[in-house]
Amino acid sequence: MIINNFYVGDNLELMKEISDESIQLIYTDPPYNSGRNFGDFMDKYPSLYSYTYDFIKPRLIEMKRILKKDGVIIFHVEPKISHYIRLVMDEVFGINNFQNEIIWKTGGNMKSSKKLQRYHDNLIVYSKSKKYIYNQINLPYDEAYKQKNTIRVDEVGEYITTAAHYNQPDIIQRPNMRYNWNGHYKQWHVLENTMKQLHDKNRLYYNKDGIPRFKKYLHEMDGLPIRDLWTDIGTIQSKEKLDYATQKPVKLLERIINIYSNECDLIMDPFAGSGSLGRAAINTNRNYLLFDIKDKAKEIFYKKKST
Repeated sequence: MIINNFYVGDNLELMKEISDESIQLIYTDPPYNSGRNFGDFMDKYPSLYSYTYDFIKPRLIEMKRILKKDGVIIFHVEPKISHYIRLVMDEVFGINNFQNEIIWKTGGNMKSSKKLQRYHDNLIVYSKSKKYIYNQINLPYDEAYKQKNTIRVDEVGEYITTAAHYNQPDIIQRPNMRYNWNGHYKQWHVLENTMKQLHDKNRLYYNKDGIPRFKKYLHEMDGLPIRDLWTDIGTIQSKEKLDYATQKPVKLLERIINIYSNECDLIMDPFAGSGSLGRAAINTNRNYLLFDIKDKAKEIFYKKKST
């Protein structure tokens, strides 16, 4: 099978043509058995059992076979059936290989007078083994962070301050760190000569009592680690929208790819739809395989291959 291609057909049969342990990351956004007619496909199966065990499970078994030992699978699903998918994935991948359930805020304007309206999707993350690729991504400090923390500004930029001395010096005793600085005898976090260097470089902030605190500039810090609640990636924007009902944002796929794979890795979407994973793979320098049962999906992908 040639990589960087979109194949049309039954993904269960197409995956059988892939060698064992050759895919680094699998993102799958299959039908949800919602009962809805999306125009491009009818999302309805005879029963939930039939959907889960006759349709999904055999495909998960093939996905596990072709996934590399340090690979990851992301199952994109809605909350109504996410717990059923978790049970099947526990069976196939093992409960100890469950890593995260990411909540992605999808937005939307639909209203309901009978219950709270769903406002998110679930991204269920399993690895094939205990050792898997994971690249931490940090976001810039936002206004919410700045409101929760005292932000000061000097000629270098915005900074926060952290304690320069131990609050409980008798519990962790460091005699070589105890000295008088600016009229205060304490057990400090750095040696006296280091404290002097920080002072000379204007890296200390002194409170009203003359006690120093370390300056930490925001532009020098890593940022806020991404956690399992994603509210900063919106739904499809008008300029990105294609003629496919269940299209997902390229930015969402780019984030998933950057976290769970490295450049030049081979990634796959067995329910490719409009091909968002393929476009995200091109943007992030990954190789890809895309499968879908519909010719229309392939046509849409090649019509707008990159964004």
